Amino acid sequence: MLIGVISDTHGLLRPRAVEMLAGVEHIIHAGDIGQPEIVPVLERLAPVTAVRGNVDTGPWASAYPPRRTLTLAGRSIHVLHDLGELRGGGFDVVVSGHSHRPRIETVDGVLYLNPGSAGPRRFRLPVTLATLELGPEEVRARLHDLAC
Repeated sequence: MLIGVISDTHGLLRPRAVEMLAGVEHIIHAGDIGQPEIVPVLERLAPVTAVRGNVDTGPWASAYPPRRTLTLAGRSIHVLHDLGELRGGGFDVVVSGHSHRPRIETVDGVLYLNPGSAGPRRFRLPVTLATLELGPEEVRARLHDLAC
């Protein structure tokens, strides 16, 4: 199963991001959505699981919880915006955003994935999103540069 993972759009959904997410089976947005129009556009591509980030305020943002746990292809995936707020365990994958720094790291059998920021460039950090491939034997994440 191929999952698109995006975060920190801050109200900007780049055409390149939409291109990169076309064909995925599910999309995860790890918060700082920024504008209410972002998730409906993503939902035209695939089912979306989204959480609220620290910039997601106003009535529209209350539709998104601060964290979610879902099971896709038999894997437990926990999604939250700020990894510093992680509580508990027992997940196969933890997806977070907030730092704008892309990260793929496995610690004690858990894959930690931060797709980086797909929205407006911040400082000199890259503009990225990720894909997550869930197979019967392994879980594989890959970063994709959107600055092209």
